[in-house]
Amino acid sequence: MSIAENVSRIRAQMNAAAIAAGRDPSEIKLCAATKMNDADAVRQAIAAGVDCCGENRVQELTQKRSENAYAGALVHFIGHLQTNKVKQVVGKVDLIQSVDRINLMEAIEKEAARQGIIQNILLEVNIGREASKSGFYAEEIFQVLDQFMNFPHLSIKGLMAIPPVCQHPGENFRFFQEISQLSVDIEEKKYDNVTVDCLSIGMSDDFTDAIACGSTMVRIGTAIFGARNYAKLHL
Repeated sequence: MSIAENVSRIRAQMNAAAIAAGRDPSEIKLCAATKMNDADAVRQAIAAGVDCCGENRVQELTQKRSENAYAGALVHFIGHLQTNKVKQVVGKVDLIQSVDRINLMEAIEKEAARQGIIQNILLEVNIGREASKSGFYAEEIFQVLDQFMNFPHLSIKGLMAIPPVCQHPGENFRFFQEISQLSVDIEEKKYDNVTVDCLSIGMSDDFTDAIACGSTMVRIGTAIFGARNYAKLHL
C-alpha cells in the first residue's frame, strides 16, 4: 500500500477507536514518526494529511529542514535529545516531546532565553519504569512541576510516554490508563504555565488502546512508512 493509503487506513482506525470510546475523533492528532524516511516520503505523508511530523534524530531534522521536507506541517522532536544538541532543536520545532530529565530542561531554558522565545515541551514519563528507557518516573513529575517557575521560557503542554514493548494485544492498556490518570492529577493542581492538552501515547501496534485511554496524539511510523531499514541510513 502507498503512504497515502496507509494514512487513510490509520485515520479510519483512529476515528473508529475514538467513537467507540465516546470521543470526538477530531481531538486526536496523527504524528508521523519520520525516522529514517527521506524527504520525499515525508512530503507524501504530509500530503496525505498527517497533523505533524515527529523526528527522532537531530541530524535527520537538520537535513530534512534543509530540503524543505516539512512544508505544510508542524514539526516535533520525539527522540532522545542530548544537551549538546539543544541549539539545533530549540526554536526549530513546534514541540519537544521527549523532555526526560532536569538538566535537559535547564539546557532548553538557557537556549530559549537566548533566542527570546517560549519553547513548548512535553514531559516524557517512563511509565513502565524500564531501566533501558529514559523519562521521569510518574511520582517525579510533581517534583518537576513544583520547580517549574525556574523555567520561564518553557511551556509544558502535556505528557509523552513509550510503554514497554507488548507481546500480546492489550498488554499496555494499564500503562495508558496510568498516564491518563496522571494527566488528570496534574490538571487538578492548576500549575502556572502547565497544561495537559497533549497526551502523546500510542504507536503503530497499540494506538487504538491508547485512544481508548485518552490519547490526544498517536505517533505512527511503521504503519505509515513500512518497516525501517536500519542498514540504509548512517546519519
